[in-house]
Amino acid sequence: MERESNVDGFFMNRRDFLKKSSVLGAAGLTLGTGVPKAKAAGPNDQIGVAVIGTGAQGTVLLNSLKNIPGLKFHALCDIWEYNLKKGMSALRGTGTRPNIYENFEEMLEKEKDVDAVIVATPDFWHAPHTVACLQAGKHVYCEKMMSNTLDGAKSMVKAARESGKLLQIGHQRRSNPRYRFVLDKFIKETPLAGRIVNVNGQWNRSLSKSQDITIRKASLLIPKEKLQQYGFQDMRQFLNWRWFKGLSGGPISDLGAHQIDVFNWFLDAVPTSVTASGGRDYFKDREHFDNVMSIFEYDTPEGTARAFYQVLTTTSAGGGYFERFMGTEGCIKISENPSFTKIYREPEVDMEKWKPILGKGLLRQDKATAPAAAAPSAGTIDVRESAPLAAYDIPVVLNKPAHQPHLENFFEAIRGDASLNCDGEHAYRDEFAIHHVNKSAEQNERVVLKPEDYEI
Repeated sequence: MERESNVDGFFMNRRDFLKKSSVLGAAGLTLGTGVPKAKAAGPNDQIGVAVIGTGAQGTVLLNSLKNIPGLKFHALCDIWEYNLKKGMSALRGTGTRPNIYENFEEMLEKEKDVDAVIVATPDFWHAPHTVACLQAGKHVYCEKMMSNTLDGAKSMVKAARESGKLLQIGHQRRSNPRYRFVLDKFIKETPLAGRIVNVNGQWNRSLSKSQDITIRKASLLIPKEKLQQYGFQDMRQFLNWRWFKGLSGGPISDLGAHQIDVFNWFLDAVPTSVTASGGRDYFKDREHFDNVMSIFEYDTPEGTARAFYQVLTTTSAGGGYFERFMGTEGCIKISENPSFTKIYREPEVDMEKWKPILGKGLLRQDKATAPAAAAPSAGTIDVRESAPLAAYDIPVVLNKPAHQPHLENFFEAIRGDASLNCDGEHAYRDEFAIHHVNKSAEQNERVVLKPEDYEI
């Protein structure tokens, strides 16, 4: 989604959390490994749910959660009454009326029947909220990024290992049926693109969609003392936390995390280096760069691959948001938006490889393009032009809200009927390189990432 949560719910200040984390580290806890399986509820039992953070992204999740059978909403938590009202409104018509809280610690103490907690708060609160919930014996679905710091992300993985509870990170494309279909059918089973040598992706926003969020109605303002209690200097920072260091990783983590995660997933590899460039090209008063471009190097099972990713906040040019995997025989362009999703065949590729797939209906010719047989051959067209690529549509459409399959997977895993599609262990490895994009851009240097760097 383009705009996620405006705000969040909290229960302890960050200083207290850091103190508790240091105590855990000093205690030398023995942590387990692997992803636990859970059976917190039988298939006919309700799973008790609480949601921390009911701003824009929390509301998006609630609109998916209310479609999933077998859930009982016990509590909503947020420090802003305005957001709590939004959360309650999202559940209207479900026949449920959860209790509301400002203080998460109070919620956790009182709501004994909560089995799972959804965390949709700003990045700098993800680790404190997630760790506390896991230690309290709750399964957790936490939005990406895992944390605004690597130490925070590590603490989440360690808490999940120690507690034996499930931790799903909100990289929702991992459960999107179109993404899973393309990965299984056209990369693993029949690599239609051939050897993937290059990847690129983008998420570009127009200037109008990159402006600060503002509140003018005085009655909606949160007292400054309360904001500071929960880590914000003022209302502007509270509403626009994505632009501030110490609260988030900026646009590259806010938007890029989704798509760089897909790079790693489809390539079955993690970057060996990152080189980035960025700046405050337009929004001079923001702490994070507003425009960022990055290059990742991969050692894939098939050989070296390079990936380029950009996130821009000053233009929507370039055709929306997508990931594109370019190989020796074709190109796979994929997005949550089906209109941005296409598969292209290089003109010289033998159709015999494609016929079985077309015959099974796994792809269909894009009617907007000329039939492949009518395309001029690469050897006869003007050398100043390019042979048009035959384009194909993927007949897999998600008829649910974008986040719903990933949430369904989380609750299926709680019931013991599935494995998590994006557990904290894997998410940490996928997000590790993203944390180094800003460092590379700020220092104007290439950052080398070693295999052991990805381990916890």
